[in-house]
Amino acid sequence: MEFKVVSTNKKIYHNFTVLETYEAGIELRGCEVKSARVGKADIKDAFCLIEKNEVWLINCNIAKYEKTTYDRLEPNRKRRLLLHKSEIKKLYGKMTQKGLIIKPIKMYFNEKSILKVEIGLCKHKKVYDRKEEIKVQQINRDLQQFKRNF
Repeated sequence: MEFKVVSTNKKIYHNFTVLETYEAGIELRGCEVKSARVGKADIKDAFCLIEKNEVWLINCNIAKYEKTTYDRLEPNRKRRLLLHKSEIKKLYGKMTQKGLIIKPIKMYFNEKSILKVEIGLCKHKKVYDRKEEIKVQQINRDLQQFKRNF
């Protein structure tokens, strides 16, 4: 299976601990699919909300397609994510109990050429957790460099 990744959130694993991931479809209008296929989508600042048993992707920027004549869609409008009701209820329950948030991790086209969004149930990392992670990475780099030299 080969996926064409359109956009990734590179800071997600640095700032958050991802507990669970889900694959969701996304409801698009007009030439948004063509724009995403060209790679003009950005999920860096996006997040998800649950309203009335629907999951919404907010602040996801899909730029206007250059060759279209239909320009009435806003690039940052909120878009509905397509999940099963049981998954939405499960996400809502975990969000309200534990104070977790839903963040998009990456946007990609699957093998059937359908645009999908991988979302994750995330928890903020504390500053000391991030510092500890950086220390561990530095120690591992130093060990690898030491092994190469000897």
